[in-house]
Amino acid sequence: MKAVRFHEVGGPEVLRYEDAERPVAGPGQVLVRVAGSAFNAADGGIRGGTLPFPVALPHVPGYDVSGVIESLGSGVTRFRVGDAVVGFLSMTDDGSAAEYVVAPEEALVLAPSSIDLADAAALPSVALTAWQALFDLGNLTRGQRLLIVGAGGSVGGYAIRLAKRAGAYVIATASARSLDSVTAAGADQVIDHTRVTVLDSITEPVDVLLNLAPISPDEFSSLVARVRDGGIVVATTAWMTTPSDDERGVRAATVFVRADSEQLTQLVALVDSGELSVDVAQRISLSELPAVHAKSAAGELYGKIVAIPDAE
Repeated sequence: MKAVRFHEVGGPEVLRYEDAERPVAGPGQVLVRVAGSAFNAADGGIRGGTLPFPVALPHVPGYDVSGVIESLGSGVTRFRVGDAVVGFLSMTDDGSAAEYVVAPEEALVLAPSSIDLADAAALPSVALTAWQALFDLGNLTRGQRLLIVGAGGSVGGYAIRLAKRAGAYVIATASARSLDSVTAAGADQVIDHTRVTVLDSITEPVDVLLNLAPISPDEFSSLVARVRDGGIVVATTAWMTTPSDDERGVRAATVFVRADSEQLTQLVALVDSGELSVDVAQRISLSELPAVHAKSAAGELYGKIVAIPDAE
């Protein structure tokens, strides 16, 4: 089979589109014929060695996948050959940037039926991140006020829609490039952080502050003042400490997204009901994935990219 792999950590230039041995499903695993492999910024961090995920070399990146089950390992009971599936894979095992990938059955669920199967690869990790940030850690409930800093990306879009569905009042910050998409997602108040300061724009306390942006530690800490006593600060920015305020009972939590088949099944159902949309900016051929890594490293990548295996 064809795959994108790196044999050493480094810049995008270490990626190769090459022949690789087709994997075989072991006990409790399935072999998936890949329809789509979504690119995530963390793929670049793993490739570059800046994220602490130990991988065996050569390594196939890509931890979001959609595809069709090709074969079953022993003991698999949840799926049948031919099922269309979507899943969030381990960040340390070989991933989905290939024609085939092996996955544990518990990492997969049946794919949405209302969208193209390849595009479904754009759903798992970002939607799960939003869900777990808001509800598992943030305990967001109806009537609460939520501030999302850096809402213009993929996680932010899901966070807005999920929070509105839960009955929260959503304040979202974004740059001019993302204002329309953040507004379309349903935010009640949108702040263009390139024109005004977020701190001055928040006039009432919020119950939950969710940071998705690479803001400075000082700016992040200053925003805690806008969280009510007993509220919570949640962040996906694991490279810096999530601030709290112990004197006021403001807690801090950092999101480390995990596979959860029950949550992913619910997210798929929301896609099929039309309550969530899966936005894909561009489809590319798998052989073009190294160029996507290069654009991301240069800060020139916008929107969700899904790689599909090259036509034979």
